[in-house]
Amino acid sequence: MSSTNTFIYLHGFASSPQSAKAVYLSERFQSLKIDLKTPDLNQEDFTHLTLSRQIQQIQSAFPSTPQPVTLIGSSLGGLTAAWLGEYQHQVERLVLLAPAFRFLAHWLPKLGTEQVQRWQTEQYLSVYHYSAQRMLPLHYDFVADAAQYEETKLQRSLPTLILHGQSDEVIPIQASRDFANQRPWVKLIELDSDHALANVQPEIWREIQTFCQL
Repeated sequence: MSSTNTFIYLHGFASSPQSAKAVYLSERFQSLKIDLKTPDLNQEDFTHLTLSRQIQQIQSAFPSTPQPVTLIGSSLGGLTAAWLGEYQHQVERLVLLAPAFRFLAHWLPKLGTEQVQRWQTEQYLSVYHYSAQRMLPLHYDFVADAAQYEETKLQRSLPTLILHGQSDEVIPIQASRDFANQRPWVKLIELDSDHALANVQPEIWREIQTFCQL
């Protein structure tokens, strides 16, 4: 099965293909002589990042032949993968690592009403980018665009594995529990970890191998 599959990894928000998870999984796939594509979702323009842009970018990276695609997405990359799986029937399987379900509902209250209003007025908010290791401006379009996506519409019955840390401080594990509870085709595995999932990489790889029949 793996030889005819295209595997694509979608990194998280303010991250990159050089993230620890992306590098680790690339090496593991490489050890099985399988290419894991890890596109850069920043597109050298993090400032104008939107969920729609990520979806369009990955869509255009799909093979032109009707080859099946497996998407592995981390955090915001996981949410992007979920939306691609909904509309692109080439996607036959999803692996979501701490997917950013309801992320605006988790993130905006942490910023506070005043800061969100200032962002909307001034159009730009400084955000720490982990890959660039510095603050970068993010346009308010990021919020306006994301608000259009209603996760209740994610209803395609698609084999989906979610791996989520029980101590996730960014996206509470309850978000994944709620998502899985309403969708019988979703398998949720809870891990003793936080949002980065750094301490459970071998476990993640074992679950991916089993789920993707590698």
